[in-house]
Amino acid sequence: MAAGSCLLLLLLPSLVTASHSPPGCKIRITSKGLDLVKQEGLRFVEQELQNITVSDLHGNEGQFQYNISQVKVTDLQLAFSDLNFQPQQHLVFNINNASISLRFRRQLLYWFFYDIGSINASADGVHIYTVLQLAKDEAGRLKISNMTCNASIARMHAGFSGTLRKVYEFLSTFIVTGMRFLLSQQICPSLEHASLVLLNSLLDTVPVRNYVDEHIGIDYSLLRDPSVSTETLDLDFKGMFFPRVREDQELENHAVEPVIKETERMVYVAFSEYFFDSAMHSYFQAGVLTIELQGEKVPKDLEVLLRATFFGTIFMLSPSVDAPLRLVLQVSAPPRCTIKPSGTSVSVSAFLNISLVPPDRPPVQLSSMAMETKLSAKVFLQGKALRVQLDLRRFRIYSKQSALESLAAPLKTLLQLTIMPIINERTKKGVQIPLPEGMDFTREVVTNHAGFLTVGADLHFSKGLREVIEKYRPLPTAAAYASSWPAEPSLDPSSL
Repeated sequence: MAAGSCLLLLLLPSLVTASHSPPGCKIRITSKGLDLVKQEGLRFVEQELQNITVSDLHGNEGQFQYNISQVKVTDLQLAFSDLNFQPQQHLVFNINNASISLRFRRQLLYWFFYDIGSINASADGVHIYTVLQLAKDEAGRLKISNMTCNASIARMHAGFSGTLRKVYEFLSTFIVTGMRFLLSQQICPSLEHASLVLLNSLLDTVPVRNYVDEHIGIDYSLLRDPSVSTETLDLDFKGMFFPRVREDQELENHAVEPVIKETERMVYVAFSEYFFDSAMHSYFQAGVLTIELQGEKVPKDLEVLLRATFFGTIFMLSPSVDAPLRLVLQVSAPPRCTIKPSGTSVSVSAFLNISLVPPDRPPVQLSSMAMETKLSAKVFLQGKALRVQLDLRRFRIYSKQSALESLAAPLKTLLQLTIMPIINERTKKGVQIPLPEGMDFTREVVTNHAGFLTVGADLHFSKGLREVIEKYRPLPTAAAYASSWPAEPSLDPSSL
């Protein structure tokens, strides 16, 4: 029994670590970012409420028969609204003292008098309290998993005109009370559809697992549900690249977990060394970290120097003296990224093979030497693309032939002037950050820490929520279409 307890204590740290995998990428949305989302979201809510469908209202009181139809929302005033973070419930959207203006068609029959026309009405003191719960779905995507809503209307007023205005005013209690009930019953279903269907279709535009290029892809799946405080919402993403030839490959994360403490900007994105290491490891696994220069692609000055260096070997191959040279630079191990407060660097080990390529004959290897380079990396954000600009900082070659050490300087020049532009051209496209379509970063600032870096930025809506949602709006199913019809109205005053 004691031995079993000791074993459990030994295994406990590993179990805790396994249950809390460190993220390769982390995003924090602050209350300032939420304010911007509120502005755009409020416009979206107004548009949704303007499309409310209210059932026809009909009834009779003695000899009076009335029918109210074609109810349309003509104006909304949602001036007093708040969107806040709330721990355990995640997002709370609260609208106070709003007003909704309506216009509808009236039909009245009183004995032999028949009257038709329109009525303008207003619902005042409208209160809507909505709680959105955010969670990770099975695919690792952020979704609105649940919504609770409570809507009420404090008072409603209708303005009547026409020959039977006095009669309508007499019946206004029945008509206004019924309309107040029907309208309040339609607010929450409208917002529920807007949240669970339409806004979730917007969240579907966030990249979760997609291809970066023809060689690698990236996994942005959430590791766990969001962490919410009164001021921030934090999202932990896997942030792991994978080679497309081995999409199920997992690279274990031993890097430092990013820690975001700042709240001054609207959003912060943090990347650990693992994020960049997995990208370079994936390219290495894909077998594309090789660059070949042959013939005219070899700089002329370097070619002259190489021919002079290997003159003896080339001279022994007299028929091939004029054969073109070929330089093959091949990375020998996955490059490693190091992030320090002073900057970001990448360490690369490679082999440089120098060969003579006679026509119609096998290549003749002149030399093979090991190289170690350290590259400085400038990480920056442009739009939603994270990009890296590399520059050669340090270069060393190792060879059994001491005479080849004289090649260090020209080979370093080759790397700087020829190889580095090729590498930077490949990294120019960058990789997309997991934000919904239509939302971009502005005023980015990159800060290095020990083991990770953060990008603080403000948010900008390049497209409105409505524009993106309409683009990706899911097609209604027959069942959903049938369930969208409002229930038969009830005019029981006790339910109002």
